[in-house]
Amino acid sequence: MSSDEELESADLQQEVRQCGATPLTACTDRDRVTASGAISAVTLQPRGNTRWLQADLKDGSGLLTLIWMGRRSIPGIEPGAHVKVQGRITTLDQQRVMFNPRYELLRCPR
Repeated sequence: MSSDEELESADLQQEVRQCGATPLTACTDRDRVTASGAISAVTLQPRGNTRWLQADLKDGSGLLTLIWMGRRSIPGIEPGAHVKVQGRITTLDQQRVMFNPRYELLRCPR
């Protein structure tokens, strides 16, 4: 019997395929990609004199941190939201990140 986490992961991977997005495990540093998945956490990070809105995106194969510099909030970017993002993947503090991605809110497939 599959655990809830495994079922959620399989659902997210199917969503990635349906959106025409690239699975995070297939992305490498400096790739310009379209990714999709569910937001698992949103935090506001202080960086010098500005704040960065940071959201963790999981797609069933990996995790990508989305960072919008100078933003305190974005309507719809909240835990549980399903999004499709476009941008360049890079590494910051040993984490895979995408700065200021273009995003589209998706309807939850469930």
